[in-house]
Order: sequence, then C-alpha cells, then structure tokens
Amino acid sequence: QVQLVESGGRLVQAGGSLRLSCAASGRAFNSYAVGWFRQTPGKEREFVASITFAGGPDYADSVKGRFTVSRDNAKNTVHLQMNSLKPEDTGVYYCAAERRSCLRTSSDYAYWGQGTQVTVSS
Repeated sequence: QVQLVESGGRLVQAGGSLRLSCAASGRAFNSYAVGWFRQTPGKEREFVASITFAGGPDYADSVKGRFTVSRDNAKNTVHLQMNSLKPEDTGVYYCAAERRSCLRTSSDYAYWGQGTQVTVSS
C-alpha cells in the first residue's frame, strides 16, 4: 500500500516556473514507478511525465524540454520541475504510483494522490 500527497501547485504567470512534489508513505516506495497526470474540467486525465524506480524519465511531447521529473528515494519524494509554463499547462496535477514502469495510461496506476491545482495566467 502506498499513500501519495501532492503539493506545490499555485497561480503563476505564463513563462514562470513551479516545482511540484509528491510525498509517499508506505513500504518499498523505491520499487514503484511514479507518473504525473493533469486534468481539466470535462477532460480525461492526461499523461505528463513518469519516472521509473531506477530514475528513468518519460515525458509527454507537450512538456518535453520544459518539465523535469526526478525522485529522491531516500526521502520518498518525486518532484516535477515545470519551467516556461503556458496557460495550457493549467489543471489539477496528480501523482500516481505503480510497480510496473513506462506507463502512460492513468488506469494502469494503482495508487493516486488527491491532486494539486496549477493555474497559469496569460
């Protein structure tokens, strides 16, 4: 069982930066892959980025070159550094955990946080 809590979301101007954190509790977190997804009203959750238990990243094309995902297994934390933010990056950002890696589909993840709101103003 893994419990996840996201933090760091807020209102930011376009072109700005934010760092989201996903704090995990539970056993053997370092054996889980972690994904970041975002959702806006009326739309399905969209894959943003993921990181394997070994630290290998994967990014959606829309954020590649602007976002960086990293993890600190000693602190049971995964970060999403978001730079050059655009209004279309607005949404509720969720982190999710799953033992398998390289997953881009939200239904493949077993554990989810409650989400943190990111709003990018133009």
